[in-house]
Amino acid sequence: MTRFAISPLWEVIASVRIVKQPHRFPEHLPWCGRVRPRLAGLDWRLLADLVQMPTLVIPTFVCPPPTTSQPALDVELATLAATPPEAVRAGLDALPGPRSSRLAALYAEPAAELTRLTETIRAYADAAIGPYWPRMRTLLEREVLLGARRMATDGVHGLLNHLDPYVRLEAETLRVDHIAVAGTARLDGRGLLLVPSVFTGPRVWSNFGSPGQPVLRYPARAVATLWERDPAPQGQGLARVLGRTRATLLHELAVPTSTLELADRCGLTSGTVSQHLGALRDAGLVSAHRAGRFVLYARTTAGEALITAGGAATF
Repeated sequence: MTRFAISPLWEVIASVRIVKQPHRFPEHLPWCGRVRPRLAGLDWRLLADLVQMPTLVIPTFVCPPPTTSQPALDVELATLAATPPEAVRAGLDALPGPRSSRLAALYAEPAAELTRLTETIRAYADAAIGPYWPRMRTLLEREVLLGARRMATDGVHGLLNHLDPYVRLEAETLRVDHIAVAGTARLDGRGLLLVPSVFTGPRVWSNFGSPGQPVLRYPARAVATLWERDPAPQGQGLARVLGRTRATLLHELAVPTSTLELADRCGLTSGTVSQHLGALRDAGLVSAHRAGRFVLYARTTAGEALITAGGAATF
């Protein structure tokens, strides 16, 4: 059975490549520019060591295939933490070049160092992925829906023919021609796990070596739109009513956004943003929703109406 899944852990792992070499991924430069300052005080070297650049191989144990269609990051991290020592060592053996001291420690004491790795991933994800995850998830859910519709119409062969020109399914054999190597897998009734991704880059990633279904992680469409910002509207009317800062914040809430991201966008402190969001919330113009460890703010119907009535008002 061919199925789709979304993997927050894979997005974390794939995003490391962009932070390390952003010039290779120009569509993600706006995201990278906002995230790198947040990572400045975080020790994520163990994670960086596991995602080498230029990356041709990422150890399989670092991003195990998701077991459900939309696992939470904590669920995927629990799977990672339970990786058998021999699987950890096999994955590290596949990496080219000498091991850093951190990877050597992971090789020597997998159980203890996997706990450290999961803590590192969680901290990195909170800083780099968490504020953007709701909009990323929405885009990925849309990609799953489009893929499911195409598969229902054109079958698995028709779906795969649209994923990547270097992916081919002939009878029961799936072939992927990567940049350096080619891989094949016999499906033999196992089906395929398809994972759309924001940060995977322009080509698919395959995992044919794990037990269970072969995995293809493929680029979702229109990922650059995630980082676009609507141009600020023209005029001063809304700013005169609400004040420049509150009008700016209301404009920025075109999609659900965290206090931290709003502070980065608007050049304000988090405390100042929280104060103004509280006033907008009391007025019924914005609402707050918890998403994991983050509180995301969004315009209410009244807030949308106010923005629309303000027309081209800028600040």
